[in-house]
Amino acid sequence: MLDVLRRIVQEVNSARTLEAALSTMVRRIRKAMRTDVCSFYLFDVNQQRLVLNDTIGLHSRAVGQVSLRLGEGLVGLVGQREEPLNLEDAPSHPLFRYFEETGEERYSSFLGVPIIHQRRMLGVLVVQQQDKRRFDEGDEAFLVTMAAQLAGVLAHALATGGLSRTNRGDGQAMFTGVATSPGMVIGEALVIAPPADLDNVPDLIPTDVDYEIQRLKQAIYRVRDEIRAAGERLASRISAQELALFEVYQEMLSEAALGQEVEKRIREGQWAPGALADVVRRHVQYLERVDDNYLRERAADIRDLGRRVLAHLQEETPQTPDTFAERTVLVGDEISVATLGEVPRDKLAGLVSVRGSSTSHVAIIARAMDIPAVLGMVDLPLPRLNGAKVVLDGHRGRLFVRPSADIESHYRSLIAEEDALSAVLEHEQDLPSETPDGYAMPLMVNTGLAVDAVASLKPRISGVGLYRTEVPFMITERFPGEQEQVRLYRDQLESFAPLPVVMRTLDIGGDKDLPYFPIDEANPFLGWRGIRVTLDHPEVLMVQLRAMLKASEGLDNLQVLLPMVTNVDEVDDALRLLDRALQEIAEEGVSVPRPKVGVMLEVPATLYQLAPLAERVDFFSVGSNDLTQYLLAVDRNNPRVAELYDACHPAVLAALDRLAKDSAALQMPVSLCGELAGDPAGALLLMGMGFDALSMNAPSLPRVRAAIRRVPLAAAQTLVSETLALESPAKVRAHLATRLGEWQLAHLLPPRD
Repeated sequence: MLDVLRRIVQEVNSARTLEAALSTMVRRIRKAMRTDVCSFYLFDVNQQRLVLNDTIGLHSRAVGQVSLRLGEGLVGLVGQREEPLNLEDAPSHPLFRYFEETGEERYSSFLGVPIIHQRRMLGVLVVQQQDKRRFDEGDEAFLVTMAAQLAGVLAHALATGGLSRTNRGDGQAMFTGVATSPGMVIGEALVIAPPADLDNVPDLIPTDVDYEIQRLKQAIYRVRDEIRAAGERLASRISAQELALFEVYQEMLSEAALGQEVEKRIREGQWAPGALADVVRRHVQYLERVDDNYLRERAADIRDLGRRVLAHLQEETPQTPDTFAERTVLVGDEISVATLGEVPRDKLAGLVSVRGSSTSHVAIIARAMDIPAVLGMVDLPLPRLNGAKVVLDGHRGRLFVRPSADIESHYRSLIAEEDALSAVLEHEQDLPSETPDGYAMPLMVNTGLAVDAVASLKPRISGVGLYRTEVPFMITERFPGEQEQVRLYRDQLESFAPLPVVMRTLDIGGDKDLPYFPIDEANPFLGWRGIRVTLDHPEVLMVQLRAMLKASEGLDNLQVLLPMVTNVDEVDDALRLLDRALQEIAEEGVSVPRPKVGVMLEVPATLYQLAPLAERVDFFSVGSNDLTQYLLAVDRNNPRVAELYDACHPAVLAALDRLAKDSAALQMPVSLCGELAGDPAGALLLMGMGFDALSMNAPSLPRVRAAIRRVPLAAAQTLVSETLALESPAKVRAHLATRLGEWQLAHLLPPRD
């Protein structure tokens, strides 16, 4: 049965249209389960009804005509309950509803399962049989699995406008991911396909068919020449049988084979790269299903040839500034920083990526550039989004594809409100971050990029609360040398002097890999990362510490922060290396005072070791993002559990409150850097708890400053007491919104639904 399932999924995913996919699905399921009927009902959101969309076994005239409300009939019951329904004698069920046009009066057995995508019920899949039988557990499991597969197909069809039969041409779809950089934008999607990736070639209608055919032929000729040359180079080193493979490649590339099929697809209305991808995928999927081992192995050959030809086609289709819309939303499987740099800054309006996380390099740059970004959008159907109008909501991690007029109008209003608010808040950014009752709340900034834009904030901040030293490591092809690091760190320290600059030692691992130092682990967030890596590679840490110390000469504003600390032994080891670095540079004639050293509190174990840690270091810095995900056991970069990740979870807030009080008792300064600090409501809570400083991304500063200047410390402390008594994140968020509304600060919060 598993093999049957795999084959059906392959056929469905290779279908060119939704109608073809559904037709394949219902026919193959009926055959696999040996039933008389298989039907698919699509949930029409506008009508709030389940509509018969395809069937094999019922009368075809019923398609598009039969519909049921949720809870109406057996199909409506499955949709309402969102759980399978397995009946031996369906007509005897009290909710059985008979539709004469279907001809289903002769069927007794009924098995229906809901189709659910990201908690949204999209439709119902049904099988029926004339004989009375209760479908067994294997049948039910099979149909549930098929429904789960169909959910992805439907999500793709929503994005491509393929549901016109019931959506009246609306075609709007919403996809969710990890909210990475706040903000909202209405723009045009530009899909960036990775080089020679056959699965991510966008569909485009050719403007010049003859030109597309000509460049296809040229690409094929070039690949044939490459293969011929490769065969000649290896002729004396491989056997005649192996050499014959090169002849097979040449035959596959002949105009009578691959070239002819691709040309036909171009004439049907597809540009050369898309036509090539279509033909290659079809051949590969067919070959992978056959029983002959030799033919199955040829699938890899076809795929390889396709990539080679595609690589040459893509060389001739570079993206120039003329190809970018005025508000370009860059969409891709994985967007690199290099790709980001190819888009004119004045046209780049947003970022969306299937892969990536809130701490990836491109995410850090997006926040620094104040560009809305949503990453980790795993169900995004890339090939058919190019050129589509989209609404990107970086606050809630949403992408609306081909938005309805109401959605577009709603977001235009929200964007106008945000722009007006930014203009108002700008007027008070040089004023002190001080409450109405005279309490000064230091605000610091997170950095990691060049200091150009951030350094202009110097009059408005109390220093750099977190300088991510890993960013320079991520944009090179090797570990940067000591002198390179000295120059980078000196720029930061000089630009912000005499304000303190907290430099975190290299924090890689988890979701932050270096291309030249990959870390491949089954569970990277609980693996080799942060201080664990650098202590295992003291040669890397020593170079970094020496560079930091040398860069601080004559400035005395360096502070060093140790990430991902789990126990005091790690701190002791790191401090010994710091002392050794001080001694080594002194021997070179560089004399600097020992900088203050802090521990990043992000592993829950450290919350129970504050006293021994306080004996060793000078300050604490809470990494609220990691601490939250570890306390809640939620990967913050996984969109499937993103709703569970919430820094306002009562357990997280209780831990932070206790941490602040324990740190005060130890007379240990404690700051917090993370998303919670950049949330106006979160910042008020942290101030009320007693945190000594808050560090955030630069775009968050105006709203946080505005909140602090309008709420007395006593009111913030009361807010903490009220909030800690609540029992769920939803109640916490609702209470915070209510309080900020009473203080006339609701406009500082991200827009709500």
